Amino acid sequence: MLQEISITDDDILYSEKILLPEGKTFDDERKDFIRNLNTLDLQAVPGSGKTTVLLAKLLILERKLPFADGSGILVLSHTNAAIDEIKYKIQKHCPKLFSYPNFIGTIQSFVDDFLAIPFYTSKFKKKPIRIDSEIFDEIAGSYYRNLPNSGAKNWLNQQHNPEDFFKNLRFDVNLNLIKGMNGEICLSRENNSQTYKTFTTIKTKILKSGFLHYDDAYFLAELYLKYFPDIKNILQKRFSNVYVDEMQDMDTHQYDLLEKLFFDQGNSLSIFQRIGDKNQAIYNSVKASEIWSDRLEILRLSGSQRLSKPISDIVCNFALHTTDEFEIVGLNDCEIKPHILVFDNSSIEDIIPHFTQLLRTFKEDGSLIDFDKYPTKVIAWNTEWKTQADLDNITKLRLVDYFNGFKKDNQKPKQDYNCLKSYLLFYDKNKLTLEPIRKNILNAFLKILRLENLNSEDGRTYTKKKLIDFIKQKDFTFYEQFSLNIYNWSIGIIKGKTNGVWDEIKEFAPTFSNIFSPTPLSTSLNFISADVEDILMENVEEPETTNIYKEADLEIEITSVHAVKGQTHCATLYLESFFDRGYGNYESERLRNQFIGTQTITQTLATIPNSHDKIIQSTKMAYVGFSRPTNFLCIAIHKVRFNNHLSGIDRDKWEIIEI
Repeated sequence: MLQEISITDDDILYSEKILLPEGKTFDDERKDFIRNLNTLDLQAVPGSGKTTVLLAKLLILERKLPFADGSGILVLSHTNAAIDEIKYKIQKHCPKLFSYPNFIGTIQSFVDDFLAIPFYTSKFKKKPIRIDSEIFDEIAGSYYRNLPNSGAKNWLNQQHNPEDFFKNLRFDVNLNLIKGMNGEICLSRENNSQTYKTFTTIKTKILKSGFLHYDDAYFLAELYLKYFPDIKNILQKRFSNVYVDEMQDMDTHQYDLLEKLFFDQGNSLSIFQRIGDKNQAIYNSVKASEIWSDRLEILRLSGSQRLSKPISDIVCNFALHTTDEFEIVGLNDCEIKPHILVFDNSSIEDIIPHFTQLLRTFKEDGSLIDFDKYPTKVIAWNTEWKTQADLDNITKLRLVDYFNGFKKDNQKPKQDYNCLKSYLLFYDKNKLTLEPIRKNILNAFLKILRLENLNSEDGRTYTKKKLIDFIKQKDFTFYEQFSLNIYNWSIGIIKGKTNGVWDEIKEFAPTFSNIFSPTPLSTSLNFISADVEDILMENVEEPETTNIYKEADLEIEITSVHAVKGQTHCATLYLESFFDRGYGNYESERLRNQFIGTQTITQTLATIPNSHDKIIQSTKMAYVGFSRPTNFLCIAIHKVRFNNHLSGIDRDKWEIIEI
C-alpha cells in the first residue's frame, strides 16, 4: 500500500497554500522530506520549520485517506503543547486524520491508551483510576511514612533522601526494583530478600489501588509486549505511517519502546520517521549520554528561517553533533552582531536595564525587524537556590541573583497541591467558565478523603463522579446544598474573594467528612488550614507575573532555558549561571573554546578529563538558549571570567560592552 502512494507537485502546492505566507514555497531539502515515505531520520537545525514540513506531509496524506488496507497514521510528540500546535494548524483541514484509525497525541497518551490501560484492565479486571505522578507520589509518601521499623526501613534510611528514593522505586520488566525508570537495579528479584519482598508488596498494593505513576504505564507496556508479543504486529498493521516529532526529548524508556514497536530491528511493517535535533536534547533524563542512534537514511534541514547569519555562525560553534554535512544557514535578514555584556559584582543589577536600552536603540534605528512579531526574553539555565548560604554567596550566580523578583513558575494549574488554598488560586484561567474552579474544588475534597483514608465500598479512592454519586445516594438534601456551595464558591473565587471562600470551605469540611465517617478529621487538618507556600501577597491573581521586567512600554519575561525551548524570540539575553564544579562552574568557563571558536566540542571533550558530562550539558543549554532570537543575541559574562578565558574572542563576530 505504501508503495502506491506518491506525493506530487500539486500536493506540495496544496500544503504550501495552507501553511506558508503568500508567495513563499518549500525549498528542495524540505520537498525531499515531504515526498519521502521511507523509514528515516530528519535532523533539523533550530528555526528550520521541521514541524511545518511534517504538517505539510500530514496535510497531503489526509487527501490519500482512507488507505486501501485500512491502516492509519500515528503522530506523536513529547508535550501536549506540541500536539496542540499540530491540531491548531491543520485539524480543520484534516477531519479524517483526526479520527479512527489514526491517532495524534503525546507519547504518554499513546502508551496509556494502547498498551498500559488495556494490559492493566486485563490483569486486574478494572481500569486504573488515574495515571498521574503527583497523586502517585502522595500515596507512596504515605506508605513511606507508615513503614514500620524493619530491615527494609533500615535499608531505605541508608539511601540519600530516603522518601524520594522510595517514591522513585520502579519495576523493570523482570520485576527487579530499579532507581528511577532508567536507573540501575537496586534490589534484585533473584536475591529474594525480605527487603525486596517488602517493597514489592507495597509497590503492588499501590498498583492495584488504581493510581499509577506515568512511569508505571511504560512498565505495564513492556509487560504487555513480553506476555503478548503479537500486540507489536497488531499496532504496526494499525499504524502504517508513524511520525515522532521532537524525538530528541524522548527518554530512554520511551525511545526503546518506540523502537521495539515500530522499527522492530528493521522488520517493521510501518514506516517510522523520527524528526528532531539531537543538539537540543535537554528534556530527557539522560543528561549527557546519547540514546538516539541514527538511521541509515538521514535527511537534513540546514536553512534556519529564524536565525540571522551573525547568530547562526555563533550557534554552529555550540553544536554537539556535527558531521561533514552539518551546517546552520541563517536566512533571517538582520545584521546585529551578538553582544557580550561584561559585568562585575557591583553592576549585576544593571545588566537587564542595559540590555533594555540596547533594545530601544536597535528598535529606533530599525535593526530589530521582528520587534512587533516575537517577544523578548531573559533566560538562564539554573534559576534558584535551595539554601540561603548559596543565595548570599556572591561568587555563585543564578537567575534569581540577576533578577531578585524571580520565582520558579510552579504556580501553573495542576491536579494536586499540598494545601487547600492552592486549589482555589491555581485553576485554569484561560477557560471562561466556572468548570476549572469547580474541578479544583472537587479535587481538594478528594484529597481530604485520601488523606483521611476514606475510600469507596470497593476499597478504592473516590473519583469526582463516584464522589458525586455517593453523596447523591446517601443524602440528596446534602447533595443539593453541596452543589450550591460549589457554585457559590466558584463565583466567589471569580470575584476575587479567595480568602472568604477558603474560610467557608474550612468551616464546611467537618460536615462534608461526616457524610463518609463519624470520625473527626485528623490527618487532613494541616492540608485544610495551611497557607500557600512561597506566595508573597494574597491578592496576586497571577503569581508568575513577578517574572516580568517592566520598563515604560517594554515587558520582558524572565525565565529558564527549559521554558523557552521551541520558542522564537526577537531578542534574547542569556545569563550565565553557576552549576556544579569541575572544568569551570559557568558556561563561559566550560565552553571557552567554543566562544573563541578555536575548537569543536569533540576536541574539547578529548582534551579535558573528568568533565565530560558537565561540558555536554552546558553545550546543550547554550545551543538551545543562543538559538532562540531572530535579531539580537546577548550574553552576560562576569568580568573576571571574561578576562581569564575570553579576552582573545573574535571582535568581528562579537560586540563586547562593559557595564
